[in-house]
Amino acid sequence: MELILAVVIALVVAVAVTSGLVISGRKKKQLPPAEPPSTTPTITAPPAEPHVGEEAETPREEPRRTVEEVELPTAEEAVETPAAVEDPVVAAPEAPEIEVPEPTAGRLVRLRARLARSQNSLGKGLLTLLSREHLDEDTWEEIEETLLTADVGVAPTQELVERLRERVRVLGTRTPDELRGLLREELVALLGPDLDRTVKTESPADVPGVVMVVGVNGTGKTTTTGKLARVLVADGKSVVLGAADTFRAAAADQLQTWGERVGARTVRGPEGGDPASIAFDAVKEGIAEGADVVLIDTAGRLHTKTGLMDELGKVKRVVEKHGPLDEILLVLDATTGQNGLIQARVFAEVVDITGIVLTKLDGTAKGGIVVAVQRELGVPVKLVGLGEGPDDLAPFEPGAFVDALIGD
Repeated sequence: MELILAVVIALVVAVAVTSGLVISGRKKKQLPPAEPPSTTPTITAPPAEPHVGEEAETPREEPRRTVEEVELPTAEEAVETPAAVEDPVVAAPEAPEIEVPEPTAGRLVRLRARLARSQNSLGKGLLTLLSREHLDEDTWEEIEETLLTADVGVAPTQELVERLRERVRVLGTRTPDELRGLLREELVALLGPDLDRTVKTESPADVPGVVMVVGVNGTGKTTTTGKLARVLVADGKSVVLGAADTFRAAAADQLQTWGERVGARTVRGPEGGDPASIAFDAVKEGIAEGADVVLIDTAGRLHTKTGLMDELGKVKRVVEKHGPLDEILLVLDATTGQNGLIQARVFAEVVDITGIVLTKLDGTAKGGIVVAVQRELGVPVKLVGLGEGPDDLAPFEPGAFVDALIGD
C-alpha cells in the first residue's frame, strides 16, 4: 500500500509539473504581442517626430496652429493700416482755401434792396403822410410819431419836423417827386454827410494800424471783427487778428476760422487767459510780420459790470505801449433801440470810441438808430451789418441809406 501510495504521489507531481510547463509556455507565447504597447510610450523614444505628426493630425491641437494663422494676417493688416491712415493726414493741410472777398466800394448800394425791405415803414410812412392834401397839426404829429418809433430820437425828430414844415410851406405845391427829393435832402442832412466815416487803419508811427473792437456779447462783435478783416483784405491790406475774447467759449476758434478764410493769422491764448496779454502779443506779432493792420477782438462786457469795464480799459492801456490806438469801434445791435444807446454811453466813458458799427440793421424797421447813436456819442456810424453773409458788412453811406429808406 505504501508502495502504491508513493507511486500515486509521484504521478500527481509529474502531472502538475508537466501542466505548469505548458501554462508557462503558453504565457510566454502571449507575451510578445503585449510588449509593443509597453515600449511605445517609453520616454526613450524620440518625442519630436511623433509629436509633430500627432499635432498635424490631432484636432484638439489645432487651436495652437489657428492662433499662428490668425497672427499672421493681423501682422499684415498692421502693416497696411498705417498706409490707409496716412492718406487723409497728408490731404488735410490742403483744406483751407483762401477766399477773395468782394470789393468794399459800393457794397451798401449792392445791399440796398435788402436794407429797403426792412426800412420801408420809416421812409414810405413819411412819404405817405407828406403826400396828404392838407398837412394839419394832426398830420405833423403823426410824422413826429413815425420818426420817434423809428428810434430817431427826440431832439433830431423835432429838428427834422421843423425843417420839413418850413420847406413845405415855402414849396407850396407838393408833387410826389418834389416830396421825395425834399425828404431825401433833410434825412441825409440829419445823418451828417460831412462826418469822416473812414476806418482808420494807418498808424503815424512805423507800426501797423491797430483797431480795437468792443461791445456787449450778442451784438455780433466777433463776427464783425472777422468780416472787417475781409473788408480790409479786399482793400489790399494784410491783417493780423488778436483773439482777446478769452471768456466766451469758442470765440478764438470762431475768429481764427474767419481769419483762415482770407489768409489772416490769428494770435490767441488759453481760454480764460489774460485778454490784455493776448492783445499785446497780437500787436507785437503784427509789428514782427510787417502787417498793415492788427484787429483786436475784446471780450464782451456787460455795461453794468464795473470790474469788467475797467479791464477793458486795461487792454487799451497795454496795447498803447506799442503805440497809439488808431480806431476803437463799438459794435451795437440795431434791434436793441434805446438800450443800445445806454450801452454806447457807458462804453464811451471807459474807452474813447471813434466809430460805431451797427449790426442787424436789415432786421429792424428802426433805422433812426443811426441818427440817435451819432447824436449820443458825437462819433459817426462807420460800418453797418446787413445780413449773415461774409461780405454783408458795408461802409456806411448816408445817401445810399436814405435811398433805401424812401425807395425810388
